[in-house]
Amino acid sequence: MREAVAAHVRDGDTVVIEGFTHLICFAAGHEIIRQKRRDLTLCRLTPDLIYDQMIAAGCARKLVFSWAGNPGAGSLHAFRRAAEGKGPPLELEEYSHFGMVARLSAGAARLPFWTLRNYMGTDLPRVNPMIRSVSCPYTGEVLSTVPALNPDVTIVHAQRADAQGNAQIWGLLGVQKEAAFASDRVIVVVEEIVDESAIRADPNRTVIPGLIVDAVVVEPWGAHPSYAQGYYDRDNGFYIGWEKISRDPAALARYLDEFVYSLADRAEYVEKCGNLERLRASERVCAGVNYGF
Repeated sequence: MREAVAAHVRDGDTVVIEGFTHLICFAAGHEIIRQKRRDLTLCRLTPDLIYDQMIAAGCARKLVFSWAGNPGAGSLHAFRRAAEGKGPPLELEEYSHFGMVARLSAGAARLPFWTLRNYMGTDLPRVNPMIRSVSCPYTGEVLSTVPALNPDVTIVHAQRADAQGNAQIWGLLGVQKEAAFASDRVIVVVEEIVDESAIRADPNRTVIPGLIVDAVVVEPWGAHPSYAQGYYDRDNGFYIGWEKISRDPAALARYLDEFVYSLADRAEYVEKCGNLERLRASERVCAGVNYGF
């Protein structure tokens, strides 16, 4: 992971770490924090805890998003402080969920924009001048438009890939495919590398082809505290606990020091968390982990 981030994530980049509650690559976000990348434009449909941590760490100049929060628990308080002018400056560019899907779809198709109807009756076009309109050349209907989004780098966590980067994902999907095809550079992070024969034997699961992948990283537990279907469950206790820790800038700074900056890599993070095996689908128990909150 260290080498992939060093090679492909640069100061000032537009960065997408995708995954819709599922397969969110916290490992990559932590490595970006550890390498102290700055002035990033972070894009995501649903920025949650990892972007909260990256904002708190000073990585972000701008957030492009459609909804931000701690799913099932509350606000992202580092993000909220920044948005309210109580933290590091943070530019905001907000769309609807489908607006972000449309932006990445346009980027993947190498189109300049995408048309949609879902801004009728909303105030978003008033506060976001990038949402515009066009008259349909066939019907005359006025449609909303959003510009293509072509990130510098997209990071996708997948269950598995072969050595060429042919990445297979199953379970809940977000816009991993669209984001990857829209991006200049793609890092795929996986729970395991498998032989090409395993990929060929089940080709319908291959969401991202190796021909667009720049780096493949094997990082077991790389999505924790989110989940990887078939490998481990969501760590709900972490999400609940983050509500308290993120409210306190000092507590958040202590978390980053203890679980990011002081650790060399993800393997040390897994060891530090302790007993993550309790999240294996076949071994679920009610034991807790002390994350410092």
